[in-house]
Amino acid sequence: MEVRKLSISWQFLLVLILILQILSALDFDPYRVLGVSRTASQADIKKAYKKLAREWHPDKNKDPGAEDKFIQISKAYEILSNEEKRTNYDHYGHAGENQGYQKQQQREYRFHHFHENFYFDESFFHFPFNSERQDSIDEKYLLHFSHYVNEVVPDSFRKPYLIKITSDWCFSCIHIEPVWKEVVQELEGLGVGIGVVHAGYERRLAHHLGAHSTPSILGIINGKVSFFHNAVVRDNLRQFVESLLPGNLVEKVTSKNYVRFLTGWQQENKPHVLLFDQGSSIPLLYKLTAFAYKDYLSFGYVYVGFRAAEEMARQFNVNAHAPAILIFKEHINKPADMIQARGLKKQVIDDFITQNKYLLAARLTSQKLFHELCPVKRSHRQRKYCVVLLTTEASKMSKAFEAFLSFALANTQDTVRFVHVYSGRQPEFASTLLPNSEAFQGKSAVSILERRNTAGRVVYKTLEDPWTGSESDRFVLLGYLDQLRKDPALLSSEAVLPELADELAPMFLLRWLYSTSDYLADIWDSVFHNNWREMMPLLSLIFSALFILFGTVIVQAFSDSSEEQESQPPEKEEVPEKTGKTEPSFIKDISSKVPKKGFVEVTELTDVTYTSNLVRLRPGHMNVVLILSASTKNSLLQKFAFEVYSFTGSSCLHFSFLSLDKHREWLEYLLEFAQDAAPIPNQYDKHFMERDYTGYVLALNGHKKYFCLFKPQKTLEEEEALGACGDLDPSLHLSESRGKSSCVGSKPIKGKLNKLSLWMERLLEGSLQRFYIPSWPELD
Repeated sequence: MEVRKLSISWQFLLVLILILQILSALDFDPYRVLGVSRTASQADIKKAYKKLAREWHPDKNKDPGAEDKFIQISKAYEILSNEEKRTNYDHYGHAGENQGYQKQQQREYRFHHFHENFYFDESFFHFPFNSERQDSIDEKYLLHFSHYVNEVVPDSFRKPYLIKITSDWCFSCIHIEPVWKEVVQELEGLGVGIGVVHAGYERRLAHHLGAHSTPSILGIINGKVSFFHNAVVRDNLRQFVESLLPGNLVEKVTSKNYVRFLTGWQQENKPHVLLFDQGSSIPLLYKLTAFAYKDYLSFGYVYVGFRAAEEMARQFNVNAHAPAILIFKEHINKPADMIQARGLKKQVIDDFITQNKYLLAARLTSQKLFHELCPVKRSHRQRKYCVVLLTTEASKMSKAFEAFLSFALANTQDTVRFVHVYSGRQPEFASTLLPNSEAFQGKSAVSILERRNTAGRVVYKTLEDPWTGSESDRFVLLGYLDQLRKDPALLSSEAVLPELADELAPMFLLRWLYSTSDYLADIWDSVFHNNWREMMPLLSLIFSALFILFGTVIVQAFSDSSEEQESQPPEKEEVPEKTGKTEPSFIKDISSKVPKKGFVEVTELTDVTYTSNLVRLRPGHMNVVLILSASTKNSLLQKFAFEVYSFTGSSCLHFSFLSLDKHREWLEYLLEFAQDAAPIPNQYDKHFMERDYTGYVLALNGHKKYFCLFKPQKTLEEEEALGACGDLDPSLHLSESRGKSSCVGSKPIKGKLNKLSLWMERLLEGSLQRFYIPSWPELD
């Protein structure tokens, strides 16, 4: 009995230990072990590893758990320092290469176990869905999202990519597998990038690429995605890859245009490459090479089948029976380098092109080219010197430049580069290297420099005399270069060079045209080649815009018709007496010349509307108030509407009128603050209740408590009318004078507001005098 209990205890202990080991393995987090975040860079990971390794190394740390801790630190660094293992851990929680497929393999194993009981063999239908039987060619090119974004997209600016979207249980994927395998082996040797995306494991990447079905084949170039829509055969896939490349990569050269093509090095600042071959069409390998090095060289193709090409072949000593690649630099009569062989491979061509990427004395046209030709010093064993010729643009092929070019051609030192700069195009760069610019005015100069950092710090030595290309100048420059190999301290001057301007960058208008053409090409491809599911966002946007447009038109049409019906009065009113021009009225029945609203909204200022229209008026708003009486109301309102009609478009102006018969005291209280503009007689004179204020206009700012005053000016007709009225007070309202009926019709009422529109313009300009008051009086 005791033996049985002991065995049970041992079994329980073993199970407990096994569980603890499993939990410890599952709990292993390399980010937590190194103490870094999941977004940490490789530099941060390496720094944390070195610190922890020094701290927990068993030779230095005598802690009993130091060895286990050091193993964990090493394991964590092994996972996080490898991008592929780190990506697998982030996605699946494991660092193994095949751990991402563990769950799928478990499901497949269960399925195997199930159908084996029924004596079912999947190979009967020749569909090898089991991952163990799949060809390993796809595993070699599997892409993850981070790998696609960080490597494939930037690399697509140098070579096109052909990507297949596949998944499990895809019958069509099995059918295209032989063709895909053959094309991959061929195109990869030509320099095409290959990728495979498993839609089941990388759904995010498949959705990002726009692939909603399997199998899908797409191409990526310059970061843009294009789908393949033809039958999956070898020729179609080759044509698809060729269609991805720009059409102007390689220029066809004949005996008529080869001189123009080769002399283009002066403007483009690039070596020019000529391929002589027997094919009438340009080989795909040559197009891919031209795309990879399009920023450094210009490419041309010579079809030796033409009779005119035979003269070129003899001139450059080319065998017409084998492909030949010639590179021309500053001298167009003789190639700088040449290679000729049957069956040229991609690697051989790349090595040949890389050795001849730059001119003998290239012109510094951008900061990027400066970094490549004159790299920063890494160590005392990796010194790189640049011999810079500062010259004018007019003396490009002068004796001085030819001498500098011949000196560069004779140079055999790998540590020295020869470049030249146009002083007129890079004035700040040139003035920094020339201590006495007046002595070198209009002349060439030579400087030897070494870059110390990317911020522009250099040490340099400028030849004391201008460069003329004479024997003495070349002897002095050769002596400096020989001395520099023994004594780097010869470069005694220091300076910080400014960044070079990009001379070959296209103008803003050209960049805008290029981007517009690319955008239109993308739209064309999306409309005519994408499937309906991919087109849904664009179609939804188009139909939404059309719906809003037509809906707005329909609503506007109905609103216009309803307003026209409302604007027609039920009964015709008497037409006012015709004057020389049509005047807009404050009522709605106005002439057809005014816009659709066609009237000025004028409200009466009463004790009910006083607070909202004045006292509590919003900041920045003003109320323009017309002073009138009962007898002058109609005529003054018509004239007032005509004068202020052109200002009704401003939302900050409101229009009102005030009855002089009801609120005379309120008006005279305000006018006491404007004595200079509207002098008021003694309030105890005999005409106290008959002063004529009709036609006055007040612009009231309720928030800032000030007003502007418009006072009618007396016209010639008014003066005559007043003279005929004898001893009447000039301020009397003629229509209200008792016993003075002979003067009633002599004063033109509408003439009081003749200059109101000018006053309104000055009001909006802010040039009118303002009269401030302490507070607004009550309106009784």
